Amino acid sequence: MSVDRPQYGEYASPEEQRARAGLPPLSAEPAASAPTPTPVTPAAPAAAAPARPVGRLVTFVLLGFGLVNVLSSIPQFVNMASTLTESMEMLGLDGEFTNFAAARTWGIVAVVVLLVGYAATAWLSFRQLKRNRAAWWIPLVGFVVTMSLVSACISVVMFSDPAFTAGLLTPPAG
Repeated sequence: MSVDRPQYGEYASPEEQRARAGLPPLSAEPAASAPTPTPVTPAAPAAAAPARPVGRLVTFVLLGFGLVNVLSSIPQFVNMASTLTESMEMLGLDGEFTNFAAARTWGIVAVVVLLVGYAATAWLSFRQLKRNRAAWWIPLVGFVVTMSLVSACISVVMFSDPAFTAGLLTPPAG
C-alpha cells in the first residue's frame, strides 16, 4: 500500500509559511481568532522588456537602405562588363575591358551573394526584434560582411582583366 507523500509546505504552520515567503511573523492574536493559512502564490514572471522604439526604428531604416542598395546594384552587377568599362574611363585608364565571360559569371555570383546576404541580415534582425532584443547592429554587420564578399567578386573580375591591371600598374603620363 503506497502512501502519498506531502507536497512541499503542505504540513507547514502559517508562521513557517510566512517565514519561508519572507513575510513578517504573525502578531499575537487571541486563540479564538486564529488566522487561516493562506496559500502562498508564486510571483508572476516579469514580462520581457520591450525593445527600445528608437532601436527598432533604426533597424527598419537600415534594412530599408539595404534593400534600396541591393535593388539598385543588381543591374550594375548583371552588366558588370559595361560598369567596369565605365570605371576604367572614370579612372583615366587606357585600354578597353575585355574579360566579358568572367564579368558575366562573377556578376551573377555577386548578385546571389548580395541577395543571400540581405536575406540573412533581414531574417536575423527580425528574429532579434521578435525576441525584444536590440537589433540595430545586425544590418551594419550584415552590410560589412556582404559588401566584403561582393567586393571580392568584383576584384576577381577586375584583376583578371589584362587592360585593367596594366592600367593600374602603368604610372600616369604627365
